[in-house]
Amino acid sequence: MNVQELFWAFYRAEREAEVDSVLARHPDLQDPANWRPYGQNESNFGVVENQQASPIPALVEKLINSVDAILMRRCLEEGIDPRSQSAPRSVDEAVHRFFPQAKNWDLPEYRRIQADRLQVLADGPRMETSLVIYDDGEGQRPEDFEDTFLSLLRGNKTEIHFVQGKYNMGGAGAIAFCGKKRYQLVGSKRFDGKREFGFTLLRRHPLAEHERQTKRATWYEYLVLNGKVPSFPTEPMDLGLHGRKFVTGTVIKLYSYDLPAGARSVISRDLNQSINEYLFNPAVPILTVDTPERYPKDRNLQRELYGLKRRLEEEGSKYVAEYFSEEYSDQEMGRIKVTCYVFRPKVEGRSAKESKESIQREFFKNNMAVLFSVNGQVHGNYTSEFITRSLRFPLLKDYLLVHVDCTDVRMEFRNELFMASRDRLKDADESRQLRHRLTEILLNGRLEEIYKQRKSSITVEGKDTQELLRSFTRNLPLKSDLVRLLNQTFKLEERRDGDAPAKRRSKVADNGQEKPVFLPQRFPSLFKIERKADAHLGIPMVKVPLGGARTIRFSTDVEDQYFDRVTDPGELMIALLEVGSNETKGGTKAGLPRQVEEVLNVVKSSPHEGTIRLTVNPTGEVQVGDAIKLRAELTGPGKSFEEIFFVKISDPEKKEKRKDDEEEKPETNLGLPRLVRVYKDEGKGDATWGQLESQGIEMDHSVVMHPLVEGDVLSAIHINLDSTVLLKYKAALATEEALTLADKRFVSSVYFHALFLYMITRNRKYGIVHQAEDGREAPVDLTEYLKDLFQSYYSEFLLNFEMEQLIATLEG
Repeated sequence: MNVQELFWAFYRAEREAEVDSVLARHPDLQDPANWRPYGQNESNFGVVENQQASPIPALVEKLINSVDAILMRRCLEEGIDPRSQSAPRSVDEAVHRFFPQAKNWDLPEYRRIQADRLQVLADGPRMETSLVIYDDGEGQRPEDFEDTFLSLLRGNKTEIHFVQGKYNMGGAGAIAFCGKKRYQLVGSKRFDGKREFGFTLLRRHPLAEHERQTKRATWYEYLVLNGKVPSFPTEPMDLGLHGRKFVTGTVIKLYSYDLPAGARSVISRDLNQSINEYLFNPAVPILTVDTPERYPKDRNLQRELYGLKRRLEEEGSKYVAEYFSEEYSDQEMGRIKVTCYVFRPKVEGRSAKESKESIQREFFKNNMAVLFSVNGQVHGNYTSEFITRSLRFPLLKDYLLVHVDCTDVRMEFRNELFMASRDRLKDADESRQLRHRLTEILLNGRLEEIYKQRKSSITVEGKDTQELLRSFTRNLPLKSDLVRLLNQTFKLEERRDGDAPAKRRSKVADNGQEKPVFLPQRFPSLFKIERKADAHLGIPMVKVPLGGARTIRFSTDVEDQYFDRVTDPGELMIALLEVGSNETKGGTKAGLPRQVEEVLNVVKSSPHEGTIRLTVNPTGEVQVGDAIKLRAELTGPGKSFEEIFFVKISDPEKKEKRKDDEEEKPETNLGLPRLVRVYKDEGKGDATWGQLESQGIEMDHSVVMHPLVEGDVLSAIHINLDSTVLLKYKAALATEEALTLADKRFVSSVYFHALFLYMITRNRKYGIVHQAEDGREAPVDLTEYLKDLFQSYYSEFLLNFEMEQLIATLEG
């Protein structure tokens, strides 16, 4: 058998059926002696199959292996032992050390040169796409295949700090999505060029009839010839790569790969976008390539892939309104950096619906709203349920993406966060603790301010709706089951007898002064704590109650993205200088704490219009009376600035119950939801289409109503009195009285039916799912369910049929 011809026969096969044909033409390949179990273990089926839950993260693991190989090659070329102390200690360090030109990769011409070294190429028919992955990394010798590509669970990289792979199994996950037979071709040549090019074919073992009687499961296996991995000498080979021939490195072909529906078209566009979400910030750029044979009309068949982070942060983005970061650190968890990207509700003159569809298509192809990453690779995610349920920010549900960088989370804590497959979070105490902490951070920072601004622009009290609600509740029997049900949700007793809603006190007094225009600088020339120096200490003192928290503000003139930008970023460094007073622990004097996290949990916020916020919360290691001396240093490529100050631990705050506490209660206790009448044009009702559309709420003739559900609270029902269903009904009416009556009937019917549908669904704890055309079920947000229900003939039924008519039809 000519092994070189065999390789080309496999490589030129465009899909699974053609690999079948190659195997059928060679009787020797039917011999079981020419196949060995993957990982040298016939019990490998569970390891391979029980990894990534979907094809995109499984494919990303292949790309991560290629990135590792490229970094390894550069390390070896520098003559450095990857396991030695002189090797880089992180992925970032390896990139900056081995690729000094990396700072230019944000420029297209430099990015393309590097991206050519790691390519993903499409092959085969459109609806049965095979994928080729090429890298010019370290490559492997044929005799080393069984210890590298074909091994499982050996932990080959556990002592190498600058690579992502650890478990020696992630690359196997993609095989489970390779057609029905699970064919995968692997070819490689060592970067030094001193060995032959080796290759093998992996597959799921086809059980013979006698094996079905004795085996409980099949296994994965790979091809050997004459007891070893087949190989042959090569010159540069034309493998159809973009802009180059194969010299050394690795090439892998995944046959008939089971791409999801959203990634089956031009891979340089749709698959590129999907991978971008999972590779939020890859170490090196990647090139995705499709072919003119597959898509002859597409003009852009090659696109670089360099992570979602850069797409979100590109200057002048038409999608992202603003982004900012909050950095949290404590002793148990370590450090996380949370970056929020807030999208514009309307993009380039499009409607709210069109804008939302465009944003979802470009940035949320995999329905991931909160991304948890390590070294730029997403290891788990939350859907928008986190935004609506935990944050209770429904207006941001489709317009917020949160990235949580877990690279610097302590290893012991991180090991309990993510599955070994690196595609989902564990259901463990640590993941629940992280969710709780993330919620706290986002509810007490810049994001809360943004949500309040968006909500205030659509928050109105209807002109005559209070009378409608009072009349409704006044006519209900006080001890009826209906009242009890309503009270479970809306606390009606607080609004009976015509009580007006309590006025909420403003937390910020308006001094009437115009806010000065902020002129941001690329690098800071100012950094000053917004506290006066203590008369005795000579430096500022901030009192923080034990068990509480305080926010310390610093004035600066640097631009808002200073901590987050890709080029020349800065950082706020907090150093512990000393702990005075009650710093001893136990019967003998203990050593002073060395890290801030030992005494304070810290949240650092990125600059916003000249202010940097630092929030501190004492740990259990401090006592009342302790004085903690800190240094805050604003660093960057230019001059650094520092401020010295004390944090004094004071007595816990006493929560006294005040008479006006009711004024501070959230809107869950203020009665029934607001009724907001919406018209297309101004001057008619409480709000206009434009006002709602400006905040991302779809509103046109097809929309009947929009409920604003914040967490478990139905805070408002927006009713569209210029909806087609109402206008069509009113078109047959002749008198002004009849038209007015139709409006009232429409408003009351939609409002109270929506109210009771919401109330019963919530109190009965129903969950709503929608079955897509492919049979998959997905949870449906209660807002979308109610909105769709009224658009789907329900409101027309309410308008056109009265109870007397329905009874008459039964009698007939």
